[in-house]
Amino acid sequence: MARKRKRKSRRRQEGRKILELVPQYHIESGEDKPVTAARNYIASLAIVPPALLVVKRNEHTTDRYFWAEKGLFGAQYVEENHFLFPSLQSIDPQQEWDNGKKVVATVATI
Repeated sequence: MARKRKRKSRRRQEGRKILELVPQYHIESGEDKPVTAARNYIASLAIVPPALLVVKRNEHTTDRYFWAEKGLFGAQYVEENHFLFPSLQSIDPQQEWDNGKKVVATVATI
């Protein structure tokens, strides 16, 4: 029997495009839980919101967190509710793309 395709939410797709334009930091959790590792990394570098943290839990699993003015949120929640975050309202995904190429891209890796 054929499997029904999952419907993609336009609101979440738009949120994903907006989060692609936010500075990203890639870290490994090590011995800590992923959210604790993200909080410690933010505190050690004094990262200013908005920022997206991609925390590698093990070789197969990564967790994504969004650092906002009000705290740390799961990236999926932010994708679905990006309009609730004032720091993301100023980012326009249509403006940031020029001729199919991303104009602004900031990525830090540790």
